[in-house]
Amino acid sequence: MFRKRFILFIFPLLIIHNGFAQEQELLNLNKPDRQEWFTSLGFGMFIHWSMDVQLGMVISHSMVGASEDYLNRYTKELPKTFNPENFDPKEWVNAAKLAGMKYIVFTAKHHNGYCMYDTKTTDFGIMNSPYGKDVTSMIVEECRKAGLAVGIYFSPDDFYFLYNQGTLISRVRDEAWPSHNPALTAYIKEQMSELMTQYGKIDIVFLDGLDPYGQTELAKVCWDIDPEVVVTRGAITTPEQKLPEMAIPSPWEACYTLGNQWQYRPTNERYKSAKDAILKLIEIKAKGGNFLLNFGPDALGNFPPEQMAVLNEMSLWMFINKEAMEHTIPHHNKIRQDNMWFLTSRDQKTLYILIDEDQWKFGDRKVFTLKGFETSSESQISVLGHNGEVLEYNKEADPGPFFTPTMEGTEISVTRSQRIYNDRKWNNPVVVKLTNLALE
Repeated sequence: MFRKRFILFIFPLLIIHNGFAQEQELLNLNKPDRQEWFTSLGFGMFIHWSMDVQLGMVISHSMVGASEDYLNRYTKELPKTFNPENFDPKEWVNAAKLAGMKYIVFTAKHHNGYCMYDTKTTDFGIMNSPYGKDVTSMIVEECRKAGLAVGIYFSPDDFYFLYNQGTLISRVRDEAWPSHNPALTAYIKEQMSELMTQYGKIDIVFLDGLDPYGQTELAKVCWDIDPEVVVTRGAITTPEQKLPEMAIPSPWEACYTLGNQWQYRPTNERYKSAKDAILKLIEIKAKGGNFLLNFGPDALGNFPPEQMAVLNEMSLWMFINKEAMEHTIPHHNKIRQDNMWFLTSRDQKTLYILIDEDQWKFGDRKVFTLKGFETSSESQISVLGHNGEVLEYNKEADPGPFFTPTMEGTEISVTRSQRIYNDRKWNNPVVVKLTNLALE
């Protein structure tokens, strides 16, 4: 039956994925209002997790080029010991929500073909592990309880299927791609249908494969089952581990690892600092995109302390500054000046200035000159999180912010006056709010 769609774009896009460059044609049947809704979410948690986390290896990719002995033990022995008995989806979801994340995208199946959900298509999945429970269902349920949008990651690649089929496992050979493997296409379509029908409404789908045909065929399955679903990778621009130089039209989504690897790596890992992640969030938001930041639970289902520590600091920053990150949009012609990023309210009357100033000591006043912004007699200035009236232990101090129109622009004078840590050191961005502006 013909189904009327609201948007249809087919356009070429150069995709850089794990070192490969290719020209893709992306079919986009996302509804415009749903894409606008997706962009409004702004910040999401990506979770990569599969049974090979037990060895702390790159997720899935070790199967490419592996020996027969390796593949036999990977597919038959390793699943027998996967038992994430500490898995607590409520803990994961609450941590994401506290950090200001509005959606979670979970790996229901990565390239290895191991299903982290209850499927009738294969025994290679968590339902046949010692754990034996549908973790995807549990995550989806907790997301809904917490009011977070539900996102599913799914790969059209399937190394386990290729292995059983007798096809050489590869990411670049034609016979390993759905476009040249009809049996694989039918198989992944059945799995995609399961995911779209077994768990109630799925809000977001992320299709991660090198073959445009596989992504498009799965996207069609999603849209046919639910025209309201938003397909991200496979339909819109999703840069991985890099950002565009300038703002680009929404919707788009940048996905980054917190460390160097997508799945948890217990040794030889280097994590981003919380400040690095916060600055990445600010830049992406100012350029009109979504930030999908990846976390990797360990083999027992715990979020490692190193990851939770970064997430905790981000939560603290968001608790103070969430007003600037919610219900705001990029400025229409100015996203940055020196160490300041800009966001505005939708009516363009309120400006949020996100200032990245190193070593800003507690109680110090600093002056910044904004160019291209005009105040009015009704304009007011404030620092998010602080009342502008009290500097702890200094009765004589006047920490209040103020602004002064000058020939060079609007001069703002701001004190970092909220005590966040016991040692009074806080090197994360300070956010200044200016209201009732005549924005150019």
